[in-house]
Amino acid sequence: MYGSPRTVSDVMTHTVVAVGRDAAFKDVVELMEQWKVSALPVLEGEGRVIGVVSEADLLPKEEFRDSDPDRFTQRQRLADLAKAGGLTAEELMSAPAVTVHADATLAEAARIMAQCKVKRLPVINDVGMLEGVVSRADLLKVFLRSDEELTEEVRQEVVERLFPLSADHIQVEVGEGVVTLTGWVDGTALVGVAERLARAVEGVVDVRCHLVPASVRSDPQ
Repeated sequence: MYGSPRTVSDVMTHTVVAVGRDAAFKDVVELMEQWKVSALPVLEGEGRVIGVVSEADLLPKEEFRDSDPDRFTQRQRLADLAKAGGLTAEELMSAPAVTVHADATLAEAARIMAQCKVKRLPVINDVGMLEGVVSRADLLKVFLRSDEELTEEVRQEVVERLFPLSADHIQVEVGEGVVTLTGWVDGTALVGVAERLARAVEGVVDVRCHLVPASVRSDPQ
């Protein structure tokens, strides 16, 4: 729907591979390889997310496999050393899990990923039950929207709303996701707003705004 920010539910993967807390180390590795994913939600009961086990959680077992950490390393990397000895998903997982709700906007999900330095997020409902997974790649799907679709949304949700009296004199062009606004408007007060709103449209890569007031437009001779 034009004008509505896209949400996690629009792009997330609904079919998710997950493990229980008792899943063995090798089973976790094999599932990651089989499904080509870098992390798995860890579930209990009917599907409540209690943690996430990722490649980063598994690597300490290899890193410390044949080493004898000094006291400094033991103090600084206590959690990693514990995971090096982990045998089950519960012992390996990072908890509590960093999650997101299906109605969160893509910007909110991207912000959580950046702040927590994770590549994917389990999507949960209000009681913590797993509904899906959203990844960085999923968030980038908005940039696959066609130039035609972006053109129509910018015209309807930006140009026609902000400039109803001069909308017919404004040209909207989109190429490779870059929006160009050209034409004249009744005044310049809303030109900056138009540029910001166009830039906020999901899938827009950049905006070039060439809107001028009617008083300075060049009339054809």
